[in-house]
Amino acid sequence: MKLVVRVIEARNIPAMDQNGYSDPYVRLQLGRQRFKTKVVRKSLSPSWEEEFSFKVEDLKDELVISVLDEDKYFNDDFVGFLKIPVSRVFDADNKSLPTAWHSLQPKNKKSKNKDCGEILLTISFSHNTSSADFNINSDPLDQLKTTESPKRSFSGPSNAPSPVRVEDTTSSKEEKSCAQKTLAGRIAQMFNKNSDTASGRGVDFLELPETTKSELFDDKCVDQSSSASFEEAMKTMEPRDLGSEVPSNLPGGVLVDQMYVIAPQDLNTLLFSSDSNFPRTWAEEQGNTELQIGPWRFENGCESLKRDVTYIKAANKLIKATKGFEEQTYLKADGKVFAILASVSTPEVMYGGSFKTELLFCITPGPELSSGEQSSHLVISWRMNFLQSTMMKGMIENGARSALRETYEQFATFLSQTITPVDSNDMGLNKEQILASLQPEPQSDWKLAVHYFANFTVVSSFFMGIYVLVHIWLATSTTIQGLEFVGLDLPDSIGEFIVCGVLVLQGERFLQLISRFMQARKQKGSDHGVKAQGDGWLLTVALIKGDNLAAVDSSGSCDPYVVFTCNGKSRTSSIKFQQCDPMWNEIFEYDAMDEPPSMLDVEVYDFDGPFNEATSLGHAEINFVKSDISDLADVWIPLQGKLAQACQSKLHLRIFLNNTKGSNVVKEYLTKMEKEVGKKINLRSPQTNSAFQKLFGLPPEEFLINDFTCHLKRKMLLQGRLFLSARIIGFHANLFGHKTNFFFLWEDIEDIQVLPPSLSSMGSPVIVMTLRQGRGMDARHGAKTQDEEGRLKFHFHSFVSYNVAHRTIMALWKARSLSPEQKVQIVEESEAKSLQSEESGAFLGLEDVTMSEVYSSVLPVPMSFFMELFGGGELERAVMEKAGCVSYSCSSWESEKLDVYERQIYYRFDKCISRYRGEVTSTQQKSPLPNGNGWLVEEVMTLHGVPLGDYFNLHLRYQVEDSPSRPKGCLVQVYLGVAWLKSTRHQKRITKNIVSNLEDRLRVKLSVIEKEFAAR
Repeated sequence: MKLVVRVIEARNIPAMDQNGYSDPYVRLQLGRQRFKTKVVRKSLSPSWEEEFSFKVEDLKDELVISVLDEDKYFNDDFVGFLKIPVSRVFDADNKSLPTAWHSLQPKNKKSKNKDCGEILLTISFSHNTSSADFNINSDPLDQLKTTESPKRSFSGPSNAPSPVRVEDTTSSKEEKSCAQKTLAGRIAQMFNKNSDTASGRGVDFLELPETTKSELFDDKCVDQSSSASFEEAMKTMEPRDLGSEVPSNLPGGVLVDQMYVIAPQDLNTLLFSSDSNFPRTWAEEQGNTELQIGPWRFENGCESLKRDVTYIKAANKLIKATKGFEEQTYLKADGKVFAILASVSTPEVMYGGSFKTELLFCITPGPELSSGEQSSHLVISWRMNFLQSTMMKGMIENGARSALRETYEQFATFLSQTITPVDSNDMGLNKEQILASLQPEPQSDWKLAVHYFANFTVVSSFFMGIYVLVHIWLATSTTIQGLEFVGLDLPDSIGEFIVCGVLVLQGERFLQLISRFMQARKQKGSDHGVKAQGDGWLLTVALIKGDNLAAVDSSGSCDPYVVFTCNGKSRTSSIKFQQCDPMWNEIFEYDAMDEPPSMLDVEVYDFDGPFNEATSLGHAEINFVKSDISDLADVWIPLQGKLAQACQSKLHLRIFLNNTKGSNVVKEYLTKMEKEVGKKINLRSPQTNSAFQKLFGLPPEEFLINDFTCHLKRKMLLQGRLFLSARIIGFHANLFGHKTNFFFLWEDIEDIQVLPPSLSSMGSPVIVMTLRQGRGMDARHGAKTQDEEGRLKFHFHSFVSYNVAHRTIMALWKARSLSPEQKVQIVEESEAKSLQSEESGAFLGLEDVTMSEVYSSVLPVPMSFFMELFGGGELERAVMEKAGCVSYSCSSWESEKLDVYERQIYYRFDKCISRYRGEVTSTQQKSPLPNGNGWLVEEVMTLHGVPLGDYFNLHLRYQVEDSPSRPKGCLVQVYLGVAWLKSTRHQKRITKNIVSNLEDRLRVKLSVIEKEFAAR
C-alpha cells in the first residue's frame, strides 16, 4: 500500500533568522523513507503544494513531519514537528484524513518557542497503487473491494479474486525483507543494486521509478489530470498567477543570467512549448537520444501544470549513457513572468535514488531597448534535493555543480545562436532614452491662476463684492448722525460693524492670494540638467511626480519641492506652486564616487523662504544596501512623517546606479585603503564575495575588504567574525546552533573610541562604536548598551591583529564621513579661485555689492575683547554655539599681504535657526582701519542645503573701532549685502527674510559677548 501525503502550506511560523523571516522547508519520514520539500525563502506563511508517496509495511509506524529553517552555511534550525500514526489514517473514513490544519510541537519542553505554527496537510491511502501491487492484470474495481493493510491481508484468508497472486507477492516481499537483513543485502541496496532479479508478475512494483510506473499503468490508473494545448494552458494560468510573487533563485547558484532581445512570452514558448523544435535541437547538440516530451497536463483541479520528459543522456568519460526522467512544473505564468521548476532524476547512476537535481527557469521582462524592441531576462538556478541521507553528499554536489556549469555555459551559447542577446551598449542607450523623455512640465500663467483663484475664498469674495456694489447702487443716502461727517460713513449698528469686519478680512485674504500669484509667476530654478563628472559610481535620480502631498496652505494646497542628499551632496528640485499632486519630470545627477553610495535621503518641504520655519511634508530613506538597484528603476516611495502618513503621500522616482570603471573601481578603492591602513589588502575571490553577500543579504556590487576574528561584548562574550566592506560593518557568530548576525552602515557611526585593556576584555583594547540616534535599530540585539539619547554602543575586542583591524576600521569610517576641516578644504579649493579677484586686490568682489547697515551701536566692552569674536578661541565658539551654529570649525589666520589676514570657516545651522539645517562655508578677511583705531572684518558666506542657496552669496562687513564717548567701549557697525548669482523675482522676499534672521542672530551674539565680559 501507498500512503500519499500532500503538504500544502503553513502559517504563523516563528522567525528564526535575524531579518525577521525564516526559510522553511518540510522533512517527512516514515520508517527509513525520507523526503523533503523545496525551501521557501523569507516567509512566515510558506506554500509548498507538494505531494509524496510512502510504501507502508507496518501499520504501527508513525509518519513524522518536521518543519526546519534552512541555513546555507550552518546547521538548519528546528521549527516544530508532529507525529501521525499510520493506523489512524487507515481506520479513518475512506482511509484518508481530510485537509486540515495541524499544530506543530516544539522539539522539547525547554524550547523557547512554544507556538511553532500550523501546517496544512492531506493524508490518504492510494488504493490504485495498492491494487497494482497485488495483481497487475486484474480488474482495478474488483481489487479495490479487497484492499487491506499489508499486515492484515496476509494474516488471514483473503477474498481477492486471485489468491495465488497474493501469495506470490507475499513471498516475494518476505524474501526481499530477509535479503535486506543480511550484510550483502544492505551493501547491494547501498549501491542501488536490486537483490530481487525476478521479472514479470512477481516484481515489486513499489521499487520501480515513478516515471516507469506512469508509463506501465497509464491506461490502468484513474488519472484526474487533464491535458491542454500550450497556448490554452498559459491563458488558463494567467489570471490565477496574477499578483503572486516571483520565486527566488535556488541556493545552489545561478547557472545562466542573460538578457535577450525577445518578448518574455515568446521566450517561454521557445523553451517549453510542445511544438517548439528548440528542446529537440538542444538534445541533439548534447548527444542525448530517445527524447520523449509528454504533453502539458493540469493536475489537482488545475492547480499545477506539469509535463514529463525522458531521454538517454550521452556517455562521457566518467559515467556511461544513462536514462534521465525530468518533471517540469509551472510555478508562475501570468503572461509577463514565467517560472518553471524542473526536477531531474537519474536512478541508474550510483546513488541516483538518493537525490534529485532541481532547476528553476525564471523569465522576467527586461527594459525596453533603444530600438523599441522588448527584452527578456532569463535566470537559471539550481540545487540538489537529497531524498535520503548519504555520506557522499559533498562529492555528489561538487560533481553536479561542475557538470551543470559546463552544460549551461554551452546552453547559453547555443541559445544565443537562436535569439540575440542584449548588448550592454543598448542598455546604456535605454537609460539615456528614458531620461531624455523626461522634460519639466512648463506651467502657464493661466494654469497657475486657476490653481490660485479656483477656491472658495475667491468665489465668495467675488459674490460678496457684487452684492455690496448692487446694494450701494440701490441704497439711498442717509443723514449724517453720531460722529459722522461728510465723507465718513460709520456703521450704525453692531450687525453693520460685523459685516464690515468680515468684508475687510475677506478682502485682505483676496489681496494676499493676488500677491502670492504675482510672486509665483516665475518658475523656481533647480539642479535639473546639471551633468555628472568623473568616472566611478554614477547616481542618477529622476523625480517624476508626487501624489497626495499634504495641503498646509490656507488655500488648501502646498508649494512643494524635494531635496535629495547622498554622501553629503544635495540636489534640489524646482518649486511647484499650489499643487498637491505635482509633476516634476526632473533629473538629478551626482558626480562619480569611488565606492557605491549607501543611502539616499529624500525630503519634501513646503517653500516659505530660506530661513523661515518650513513645514516638512514627508521624508524617506532609500537604502542601496538593502535594495536591488533594478527594483529602483521605476518605484513609488511612500513618505514618512505625520502629515505624509495621514495623507498617504508618495513620490514616483527612477533611480539608476552605474559603475563606469567596471572591476577597476574595486582595485582602485583597495589601493587607496592600503595607503591608509599601511598594509597590503588582497582582492577577494568571487566565491568569497558571493558567500559574504548571501550571509548578510547584500546586493551583488558589495565586495568584502577584510574580516577579523574578535569578541562581541554583551552580557556574555560572543566570539565571531567582523566583516568589513566599503559600505557596511557586519558581525556573524554561530554558538551551538544559535546564530547572531547583524550589520550597520559606516554612515550610522557617530564616534569610534578605544578603551584601554582591562581584565574584562582579557587584556585587549576595546573598540567602542557609537551609532547616531535612531540608526542601526535592526542591529540593536548586538549592542551592549543604549544611552539616554537612544544611541547604540557596540563593543568589540580580542582581535587577533588589533593594529591592522583598528587602522582598517578607522580608514573605512573616515572615508565614508568627511570631517568639517576636510569639507572646508574641498570648498576652499573649488570656490576660492572663482571668488578671489586678483587684479584689483579687493576682497571677494565686495565693491560690486550694495551694502546696507543692519546694526550700529556702542557696546560696553573694549575693542580688544570684542575682536576675540574673530580669534578662534573659546569666546568665539561659545558665541557661535549660542547663535545656533553646530559643528563650528575655523582655520587659523594666514597673512595674504601686508596687514591683511584671511581664514576659512565651516558650520551647520541648528534646526532652531533653519529647518533645513543647511551648511555654511565662509571666507573671512580682516585688516586694520586706515586711522589705526580699529579693525575691518569682511566675510563672504555661501549657503548649502537650503532652498535657492545657490542663487546668492551673503556679504558681511564688521567695522569695529574705539568709542570716543565711552573709554571702555567700542563702536560696532555691521553691513549686509546680497550678491545674486541667478536672477529671480523673489529677491525682495528672500532679502527681507535674511535681514530679519541676521538681526536676531546679531543680538544674540552681542548679548553673549556682554555677559562674558561682565563675568570676567
